[in-house]
Amino acid sequence: MTIKTGDRIPSATLFTFGADGGPEPVSTDDFFAGRKVVVFGLPGAFTRTCSAKHLPGFVAHADAIKAKGVDEVACVSVNDAMVMNAWSEAHGAAGKVIMLGDGNCELTGAMGLDSDMSGRGYGTRSRRYAMIVEDGAVTHFALETKPGLNVSSAEDVLKAL
Repeated sequence: MTIKTGDRIPSATLFTFGADGGPEPVSTDDFFAGRKVVVFGLPGAFTRTCSAKHLPGFVAHADAIKAKGVDEVACVSVNDAMVMNAWSEAHGAAGKVIMLGDGNCELTGAMGLDSDMSGRGYGTRSRRYAMIVEDGAVTHFALETKPGLNVSSAEDVLKAL
């Protein structure tokens, strides 16, 4: 079953790039508690639409999003923390978008947003989406149902806020 507006974010462990250069666990229960977070998920770091449009849009609009009362803008992808860190560096995302690796597809699968892309050599990845989460509850959810950025761009999230 796919997550929807009104649902709670499932308990899962994601990973950021730690100060010691290795993966640092992030509990979704702790991360979302008492905060308003914009989350966008995508198939993979360094992939075509993700790198050309999705992440850059949120980097460019992070300040405007946060000005609407958002505590954090987070990117979730089925990549490891090191790849997410390299992608952050390549796009100047530090301080604007926190990169959360879901390399085990734990959160993505629990939300019903996993997609088998093995036919194209990608393995299991995430579907493209954006959501607003307040204290662990999804208050806005936009899932892309066709290729491209039609409902989950930074501009779309700004409208929803």
